[in-house]
Parts: sequence; C-alpha cells; structure tokens
Amino acid sequence: MNLSTLKPSKGSTKNRKRIGRGTGSGRGGTSTRGHKGAQSRSGYSSKVGFEGGQMPLKRRLPKRGYKNINRKEFHGINLDTISKLCIEKRINCIDNSILIKYGLASKKDSIKILGRGQINIKIHIKTNAFSDSAKSAIEVVGGVAEIL
Repeated sequence: MNLSTLKPSKGSTKNRKRIGRGTGSGRGGTSTRGHKGAQSRSGYSSKVGFEGGQMPLKRRLPKRGYKNINRKEFHGINLDTISKLCIEKRINCIDNSILIKYGLASKKDSIKILGRGQINIKIHIKTNAFSDSAKSAIEVVGGVAEIL
C-alpha cells in the first residue's frame, strides 16, 4: 500500500454543481437563480428574519417584560434548613463556605437567609444578606447575623 494510490471509495464523492457554464449544461442563463428579483442579482444577501416582505415574526409578537440589569440574584436558604444542619453537624458558626461544603449552595451564589421555620440554637451566621424576619429570629435566640 502506498499513499499515492489512496482514493475515496466509489460513490462517496460527487462533483459540485457547475453553474453558469452555457445552455448545454442545463444550468446556464439564469444559473439556477430564476428570473429577475433581488435574489437573482449579484451581491444579494437577505436580512436575518426576513420573510419575503411579510411582517416578520419578531415584529408580529408584542413586546413583553423588562429585565433589570442591576438586579442582585440571591440563593435563599431558610432558617429551618440551617437549624437542621446545626443540630446534625453540631455547628455553631456558619458562613458561605460551610453552606457550600454541605451542598446547600454553590460557589457562585450570593446567599440570603430567609425566615421560614424556627431556630432555637444560639448561632453566629455570616452571609451576603438576611431577610428582616430571619435576622430578628436569630437575634431573639441570642445569635449574631453578620452581613459580609
């Protein structure tokens, strides 16, 4: 076997369509572009979403909503979840790294403690944000809610 003798297998390749090579080829004259109109001319390119003059879909549908670019997205964790974690793992000081370690949040999350459930352990929590009800519930028991 020699590299100079290698060929593609029979029927696996086709010759490209040669257009505009005279009437005898069957693809001369208009070169498969039809008669007249913008698409038959050289230099034509359609706009994205162009539907042949029909009102495009993106203009037919109504505008909806608004996305605030300054919104801060928080991952919420409730007090009952934290209380359960403290009892099971015997922790009295919680920060973001501990919540990430036990799978309650991911590294990229900004964490907010929410007030669902009750807490009856004195605990020190350091995180990005607290709801008012969660902060008061932690401080009533004698804990500390510290914002990072």
